[in-house]
Amino acid sequence: MRCCFSAPFAALAGLPGPCEVVRSGAMLVPALLKAASFYRAHLPHPHTVAAVHLELVTLTEDRAVITWYTGVPGTDDGLGHMLPAVTEGEVVYGTHPGLLNRVVGEDRPTAHHHVELTGLEPGQTYYYQARSRGATARPTTLHLVSGNAAGTSRHGLGSLGGPYAFTTPQPPPGRHVMTLALCNDLHLGETIAGLVTGIPMMRGVAQQPGLPPYPEIMSRALVEEARRRGADVLLAAGDISAGGAPGDLARARRILDGFGDHGRDYFVVRGNHDRPGSQDGDDTFRDGFGRADEPGYFVRELGGLRIIGLDTYEKRGNGADSGGLGAEQLSWFRGRLREQKEQPTVVFGHHPLAVRDSLFPVSAGQRLGRRQARSILEAYAATPGVFLHHAGHTHRNKRTVLPLAPHVALQEVGAAKEYPGGFSLLRVHTGGYALNFYKARTAEALEWGERSRRMAGGWWPHHALGRSVTDRNSVVFRDLSGITRPLLPSLAASAAEG
Repeated sequence: MRCCFSAPFAALAGLPGPCEVVRSGAMLVPALLKAASFYRAHLPHPHTVAAVHLELVTLTEDRAVITWYTGVPGTDDGLGHMLPAVTEGEVVYGTHPGLLNRVVGEDRPTAHHHVELTGLEPGQTYYYQARSRGATARPTTLHLVSGNAAGTSRHGLGSLGGPYAFTTPQPPPGRHVMTLALCNDLHLGETIAGLVTGIPMMRGVAQQPGLPPYPEIMSRALVEEARRRGADVLLAAGDISAGGAPGDLARARRILDGFGDHGRDYFVVRGNHDRPGSQDGDDTFRDGFGRADEPGYFVRELGGLRIIGLDTYEKRGNGADSGGLGAEQLSWFRGRLREQKEQPTVVFGHHPLAVRDSLFPVSAGQRLGRRQARSILEAYAATPGVFLHHAGHTHRNKRTVLPLAPHVALQEVGAAKEYPGGFSLLRVHTGGYALNFYKARTAEALEWGERSRRMAGGWWPHHALGRSVTDRNSVVFRDLSGITRPLLPSLAASAAEG
């Protein structure tokens, strides 16, 4: 098909003139890739644009983050995706669908739009449209059906461009005492996202040639955004590296050190990708993030909040992905919970206790073993202070509450290293907490997030972002008055393992 670059631009980018785009799977002709990169970086697009992939990512009591993508209709980058169209973006909104009288624009032209509405009223329904150069942004079909983009559903049936609606929640009661950033699956050292051998639709997506490795882009952007959002502490729940290589773990350590000091400002547990080296038996993860005289699980006290980190890859005989706690760790964990049953507690580990409502088939390797998970849930049922269990591994946002321990939210958080590419912010108040997902928002991170959404044959967003807005944004009212703003301890002076 004929691409729509003008002759002057073709000459500027090193092309002989109007060109033919060859569809060849994941490959692009080098000249076209060079042209697209130059065009994206330097020129606003003069042609008609299509605004797609509208998503309501974050929804709090006073703000909403809305994202979308603008592309050049009729073009294809070889992965079934429009070439980027750099242009302006704005969100118009109001409290009545017929009167969208407030406007928030962006400070620069881009193809990867990220608009944040602020100053919203709690408990208020708002209607909105996202626009770029006269085109109204549309969600993907499944997001439209599930309300994923809009928060509820579109207003009226006649327009795919909206307006859409969302209702802000009430804030958690009481005084704000601390904020934690929850993240996982950084995968430093990985070069292809979403690759599953033998499954054609999971062929994976690689970074564009000449750009920095995407795990580094996303991890650095996450640290920057978590700090900007006011996080006091960061918890990283495993798969810090792609395979436990010392160089990748050292690189991850340097990036996370940008947030603060390990063991004081941020805490890390191991995932299945952080497995020990297979040749000499050394535990490279512990060399990078632990100490030789302590196990990979721990408890810390932060201003009355108890944080328990679990090593869910500690069970002997694990397969490549499956998780489990060894008998010693499980006994230690139960004992710690019994010591202070009422103390407000957050637990984090790589493997979820349960995986519900997955778009893709669920294997045993995606969670802890059923018997062990039930044992932990029974311990939670007898420990009213536990209110959140943070896990990764599934690379999706999903909130699950089970009847056995209904006071505990089991929160899976989307991967840091690929679409949607971010972290959850846990804002703790004396009367409850709010949990909200944020995308890492540097230009490079948003660009890779859009590129990697094409994983799993384009179905990845319907799995990873969250099947509903409440899977990534929630508010819980409960008594957390025992927590104060923490005086963060050093690793050496903190509470010892059992």
